[in-house]
Amino acid sequence: MKTVFSVSLGESEHDYQLETSFLGQDFRIVRLGTDGNLKRAEAVLVSVRDEADAIGLSMVHDHYQVGREQLAHPETARLEACIPDKPVTTGAHLRGILQEWAVRHTQAELGHFFDNARVLFLNGQAGYRIAKALSEHTDNLMFADPYVDFGVPRLLTSLRQLESYTAITAPITFRPAAVKLIERLHKTPLYRMGEKLVRGSLHESVKDAHVIVGSIGDLETFTDKELDGKTIITSRVSDWALDWFKSRKVAMVVDYSPWLEDRPLGVNIMEAMISAALDRTPEQLGMDDFLEVIQRLGIEPRIIYPNGYRRVNRFAFVIHPLSQQYLTKTPPLDWIASVSPPTVMNMVEKAVAYTPPFIYSKVSGIKSPTGDEVEGWLITVGGTPKEIMAHDPEFTYSRLLAAANLAKKLGAQIMGLGAFTKVVGDAGITVAKRAPLPITTGNSYSASGALWAAHDAVQKVSQVRMGDNGKMAGKAMIVGATGAIGSVCARLLAKAADEIYMVAPEAAKLLALKESIELETPGAKVFVAATTDRDLPDMDMVVTATSGAGKRILDIMQVKPGCVITDVARPLDIPPEDVAKRPDVLVIESGEIQLPGEPKMKDIGLPKGIAYACLAETIVLALEARFVNFTLGRNIEWEKVREIYKLGLKHGMQLAAVSGVNGVFTEEDFERVRTLAAGTSKQKEPA
Repeated sequence: MKTVFSVSLGESEHDYQLETSFLGQDFRIVRLGTDGNLKRAEAVLVSVRDEADAIGLSMVHDHYQVGREQLAHPETARLEACIPDKPVTTGAHLRGILQEWAVRHTQAELGHFFDNARVLFLNGQAGYRIAKALSEHTDNLMFADPYVDFGVPRLLTSLRQLESYTAITAPITFRPAAVKLIERLHKTPLYRMGEKLVRGSLHESVKDAHVIVGSIGDLETFTDKELDGKTIITSRVSDWALDWFKSRKVAMVVDYSPWLEDRPLGVNIMEAMISAALDRTPEQLGMDDFLEVIQRLGIEPRIIYPNGYRRVNRFAFVIHPLSQQYLTKTPPLDWIASVSPPTVMNMVEKAVAYTPPFIYSKVSGIKSPTGDEVEGWLITVGGTPKEIMAHDPEFTYSRLLAAANLAKKLGAQIMGLGAFTKVVGDAGITVAKRAPLPITTGNSYSASGALWAAHDAVQKVSQVRMGDNGKMAGKAMIVGATGAIGSVCARLLAKAADEIYMVAPEAAKLLALKESIELETPGAKVFVAATTDRDLPDMDMVVTATSGAGKRILDIMQVKPGCVITDVARPLDIPPEDVAKRPDVLVIESGEIQLPGEPKMKDIGLPKGIAYACLAETIVLALEARFVNFTLGRNIEWEKVREIYKLGLKHGMQLAAVSGVNGVFTEEDFERVRTLAAGTSKQKEPA
C-alpha cells in the first residue's frame, strides 16, 4: 500500500485518513493540518518523510506562471526544501488543466454562459489559467490583486494589466523579506483602518460582478447582499461549503476539483497520488499522464445549483424619448422646460440627439417558471423620432453601436432595439453586423402581441362568436398584406379567422402569398384585393401593416360598428384624429406583455411589471439563452413570430394590456365601445 500525505497550512480539526484504490493500487491518504504555522508544517514534513511515497502541499501559495513571469513563492519553496528526496507537489500542473477545463465544460454545457460576463478574480495570479480561458468569451475581466496584496483600492481590468502588475510586483512580493514585511504591514492599525475603506469598495465590486473566481476562504467575508445570484468558480465544494453557498443565495457553483470516495479531493493530493502510482516525480509527469488519469477516472467539473436550478442571463434594450414632451419629464430637462419657450426646447431636442447613451434603468426580478432568470439594462439614446428621421441612418447606427458597446461592458448577452431605432435604415441588419453582441428588433413579438391583443379585444367588444375550433367566425382584413409584418399577420390570421381578405397594390405578390397560405393552412378561405374599398364595410377585424407613412390607408367611416382595428405599422397608419371620429370602433396599437416574476424597473409609461412586446422579445430570448441575432430586417419570418410566441408562453409571458392612441384600454373602455357599437347597429337596422 502506498501512502500519500497532504500537509496543509489549514486547520487541523479537518484532518482525516482514508484508504482507497487508485489506478489499480491500494492507497492510504492522510491529511495533516498545521493551523497556519509554517514551522509546524516544516516539522510535520520531516516527521512523515520516511513513511510517505508522495506529499501534497495544501493551503499554500502555488508557484504561478502569469504571462512570461514564473513566480516561485518563498514559503512554498521553503516547505519543498524540507524533503528534497521525496515527490512534493502543490498540484499546480493538474490544477491548471482542471481550471481551464471547468470553463470550457461549462460554456459547452450551458451555451454562451460566460459571454460578456463581468468576472472578478479575488486572486488573479492563482486564477490565471481560468482568466485565459474566459478571455475567449468576455473582455470584462477584473482582478483584485492590488486590494489583496497591498490594500490599494483599484481593480486591474485586463489580462495585460495583470501581467504587467505581476512583472512589477513579483520581484518585491515574492522575496522572503518582502513577505514578512507585508505580513507586518497587514497587522498595523493604519492598514486595518484603510482596509475598511478597501473592503467596502471590494464588496461593491463583488456585488457588480456576475462571476467570481476564488477559494472558499477568499469568499468568507461576503454576504448574500453581494453573492445573491452569482456564479462562483472554485474548488473542493464539500457539503459544508454547499450549505454556505446556499445561505448566501449563490445561483451556481463550478467546482473544478476531483472527487474520490464521495468527497472532493485536493488537487495537490490527486497529483501526489498520480506521482506515487506512476513512480515519477511531479516534474516528470506529462500531459498524456494527466489525460489518461482524467479519462480513466471519469473526472469532470461539477456544475452545482445550491438553491435548486437557477440561471441568471443578461440583456440590454435601447429606448429613446418618443417626443419632446417626454424630454420635459426627465430631470433636469423638466426644470429647463418649465422656464423656457418652445424655441429653446426645440434646440434642446436637437442637442439631446447627440448625447452619448446612458443607463436609464436596471431591470431585475424577472423569473421564468423554468427557474431561469434575467437581469438587464434599459439604455437611452437621446434622439426623438423627429430627430432620428431628420438624420441619415448612419447617425442612428453610430448611437446604437455606442449603446451596444456600453451593453457589452455591462455584461449583456443580447440587445434589443426599441421603437423607431428598429425601423431606421435596414431595420437592425447593419447594427447586427457591427455590434459586439447579438441584436433583435423585437418585431416578431410585436406582431404576435398585436394579434394576441386583437384576438382578446374581439372577444370583448365584438358580437362575432368564436367557433369550437378556436377560430373567429367572421372576416379579417390585412392591409399591407405583402409587407414583412403584413404577410406574417396574414399567415397567422388564416389560422385564427374563418375568412381573410388581403389588401396590397402588388397583384403578383398577393397571388403568390394567397397560394402559399392555402398550402400552409388547408381549408383557409383567402381573398385578395388591391384596395380596401370593396370589402372594408363587412370586416369584423382589420390589421394595418403598411409602410405608407402620411398616406390615408383606409376610410374609418366605412368600418362597421364594433370592428377591431389593429395598427401594427410604425409610424401608425391610423391617425389619432381618425380614431376620435369612431368611438364605436376599437383601434389597437399594440399588445403589452406581463413579465413573469416580480419585475423591477423605472417607469416606461406602462403599469408595473408590464413591457412593450419588442422589449418582451429581448427578455424571452435572454430567458431561453438564445443569444443569436433573431428578428432583423423588414422581411420578418412568420416562423419566428410563432416561435417567440411559444417561447413566451413557456417562460410565463401573458397578454397584460391592450393599448390604443391614448394608452392602455380599461374595462370601461371596452364596455363603452361595446355599448356604442350595439346602439349604432340597432339604428342601422331596417324598420
